Formats: sequence, C-alpha cells, structure tokens
Amino acid sequence: MALDHTDPKNQERIRRALSQRDWSEIKSMNSWMVLKVMAEFVEAMEKLARIGPCVTIFGSARTKPDNPYYQRAEEIAEKLVVHGYGVITGGGPGIMEAGNKGAKKAGGKSVGLNILLPFEQSSNPYVDNDKNIMFDYFFVRKVMFIKYSQGFVVMPGGLGTLDELFEAYTLIQTEKIARFPIVLYGSEYWKGLLDWIKDTVLAKEKNVSPQDLDLISIADSPEEAVAIIDDFYDKYKHMLAPNF
Repeated sequence: MALDHTDPKNQERIRRALSQRDWSEIKSMNSWMVLKVMAEFVEAMEKLARIGPCVTIFGSARTKPDNPYYQRAEEIAEKLVVHGYGVITGGGPGIMEAGNKGAKKAGGKSVGLNILLPFEQSSNPYVDNDKNIMFDYFFVRKVMFIKYSQGFVVMPGGLGTLDELFEAYTLIQTEKIARFPIVLYGSEYWKGLLDWIKDTVLAKEKNVSPQDLDLISIADSPEEAVAIIDDFYDKYKHMLAPNF
C-alpha cells in the first residue's frame, strides 16, 4: 500500500526518517550517478564521432507496419540515404523501426539511440550493430539526438515525440544551437497543435514571436520532407557548424 503523503502523521515520520539518513551515503550515490552520466556521454560520443551528416526521424513506438505513417517513414529514410544522409532514430519499434529499416534497405547508416523503459521500448533489428546505443537517462539521449543531427523529421507520435520536438524547437528558438530544419510530417495530424501555437500562444497570449513559427516546416509526402532538408542546406550553408 502506498504511503499517504498528505497525512500529517506520515509527514512527521518522513521528516524523522530524513533527519536520520546518512548524508555521506547520499553524497556517494550522487557521485556514482555523475560518473554514470559521464560514461553514457563518453560511450555515445565515441560511437558517433565519425558518423557524418544524419537526419533524425521521430515518431510513435506504437505505429504498426500496416500504418501509412510507418510506410512513409520508411520511404523518407530511404530517400535521405540516397541524398547522402544517415538516419538516426530512437532505436525502438514503430516509426523508429521504419526509419532504421528504410536506411538499412538503402545501404546507409542506421543509428539507434535506445532508452531503457519498462514498456513500449525495445531494440529493432535494423540498427547497425556498432550504432545501437543504450541510455538510462533521457537527457543524455536527447543531447545526442541534437548533437549528431542535421535535421529532424517528426512523424505522428505521442508525449515522447512532443518532448523531442519541443526540445529541439526551444534550443533553436533560444539560439542555444545553430538552426537546422524541423519537418513535421502530416499536416492533418499536426494541424491542431500548430493552430493552437498560432492562435493562442502567439496571437492571444503573445508568448512566442511571429518568427518562431518559421522554425518548423510541414510536409505531406516523403519527397517534400527530404526536399525541405536539402533546400535548407542549399540556402543556409553558412550554418553547417556543429550544434555543440
């Protein structure tokens, strides 16, 4: 049975327990956590150091192979490889599997930045053996997505996909990283979110600037998605410096 933290008696028990804790043990645990985080960074950077230009494909882990979005993600990955990019995904099932599958089929680099989760996430079989990297920490994994990607294609997804989208969006908007293309695939899927940003966040509350809306693009075909990324780098070649 879970402890009721609103009960005053339980709150007092918690305070007493905390006061009796061995703070040297806590400090030691924190030190080990820092070392573990550093180890994840080092391993990932060593494996990705010479990866070359890549585009990350985000999307739901729940999307099945018979879903049109799965099939479009696979096509996008194939076309990206033909255009000289490798493909990075979260390494799991669904859209991630589709991205790695398309890259593998086209003979390109296929990278999986996987995360240890109690559900949904498992490695797909289309990631290059030496480019399948496991993470315990979401924030380390997200740094790797940003650092080694020249663009994002964001397929329909859930909370994890939104988290990754807005991480990149915010870092570009605040100029913490160089601008790179963010492509939302499927105008019908993303319409509600974009309308809310434009009508409520911008027009009504003025919590963003009009130019912030120019940081993302919409595509409804694999050809259009890849063309947006190619056109961006033709136009913004002076922005090709590393993101970090």
